[in-house]
Amino acid sequence: MKPVCCGNTGQKIRPGRLAVFKGGIFVVVFFAACSILRVPEEQPVHQATESGLVYTVLRQGEGPQPSRGDMVRVHYTGMLADGTVFDSSYDRSQPVEFQMGSGQVISGWEEGIALLREGSKASFIIPPDLGYGDTGFGMVPENETLTFEVELLEVYTPERIEEETVEPTMPARETASGVKYSLTQQGEGIRLEEEMHVSLHYTGYIDAADQVKFDSSYDRDQPLRFILGRKMVIPGLDDALTHLRVGDRARIWVPHALAYGSQGRGPIPPESDLIFDVEVIDAMPVVEPGRFDTSGRDTLTTASGLRYIIVEEGYGEKPRTGNILLVHYSGYTSDGSIFDSSIQRSEPFRFVLGTDQVIQGWDEAFALLREGSKARLIIPPSLGYGDTGRDPVPPGETLIFDVELLEVRR
Repeated sequence: MKPVCCGNTGQKIRPGRLAVFKGGIFVVVFFAACSILRVPEEQPVHQATESGLVYTVLRQGEGPQPSRGDMVRVHYTGMLADGTVFDSSYDRSQPVEFQMGSGQVISGWEEGIALLREGSKASFIIPPDLGYGDTGFGMVPENETLTFEVELLEVYTPERIEEETVEPTMPARETASGVKYSLTQQGEGIRLEEEMHVSLHYTGYIDAADQVKFDSSYDRDQPLRFILGRKMVIPGLDDALTHLRVGDRARIWVPHALAYGSQGRGPIPPESDLIFDVEVIDAMPVVEPGRFDTSGRDTLTTASGLRYIIVEEGYGEKPRTGNILLVHYSGYTSDGSIFDSSIQRSEPFRFVLGTDQVIQGWDEAFALLREGSKARLIIPPSLGYGDTGRDPVPPGETLIFDVELLEVRR
């Protein structure tokens, strides 16, 4: 004979479903009987580390546990203390990938991911000193405790390209800014210049007695690619590389004032002078994107002060908050100087609309455009980088973007 409380269907009564039944005491007895007969489910255990990280393993994986130097692929959702989601790789359908111990993520993540096995799902409660501290970042306010739900999809050791540690054979030269460099191998390619697309391998060391390695593109089997002179790398490298050619191998000594300064970054302590062994693989001139022709077209203005010009009307629906947008863009300062362009990188930019992943003017503007649209955006400082600016954008700058909304993913 089946227990009365489970009924003829065998369905157990669970908390939150009691409102279906009428009749006061009967409900209480009914639920109590089921609670006695049901096998209690194992509850996740909340654990705290000495640093203050609280983590809960929601699903135990059976794969390897990551170590320093391993690459990991992770899906995640990040929430503020009030439960607001500020970022999610699930929304982008694109897991994040990073190297353990490289300082590429906040320290709470470094510590938490190292506690998991491949295949695990967990939650992290990360105090401010293990997150974004007293400065905050983007949508994250200062001194904010963060909650992340993470899924460790993959752990692997990157196929390592053997880096050659060759001592400099030529006298060191010093640039006007105070950076020193010395060739270990002379190349025969073109001279590097600003506004070139550069590809190089590097290994970085802290310039101290033990010369601790803090990062290497060889470990990731992935060269660093950037546009020289656009402040995409530390100032010391931007300066030194203009003295090298394609094919050169060199050692570069960068004083801390031209590296990460008095703040440091990740595994690099404050006021650390750095050493880089670099190998210049390739360089090519950056193609200048053509600016949109807006002559004869209306300039529309919103209540916030955003101005925009529709250059080509799209064919799709307008995106909504939470949609993933794929965008090509070129950004200019008010004097016409280009400061960033996805076209020059041959790589469209992806972001989630309305989640504060981009400047406020972008979130507002793209909600007004249809899929397939081309437009010019004129963004005042209050909707851009404000009175502080952000390298290479100066303070109080009005920004101009020529944008194309390639795709809306819902």
